[in-house]
Amino acid sequence: MSVPKQRHTQGRKNRRRANIKIVSKNFISCSQCKKMIKRHTACPFCGYYKGKKAVDIKTKKKKDKAGKKK
Repeated sequence: MSVPKQRHTQGRKNRRRANIKIVSKNFISCSQCKKMIKRHTACPFCGYYKGKKAVDIKTKKKKDKAGKKK
């Protein structure tokens, strides 16, 4: 494996690293429920995509306290 003959300057190193950054995701609001979702995906909350029902969303059932004695 070869070894560099000369060292890169700080400016050259920093200019190269200036393009290495974290990019935020593009979110949009759902047309039905107005929650923020990723673009080009069906809404995980209501199941709509472009104003049409695309996916049936299952809801979790809440546990009742009927098993306890008073």
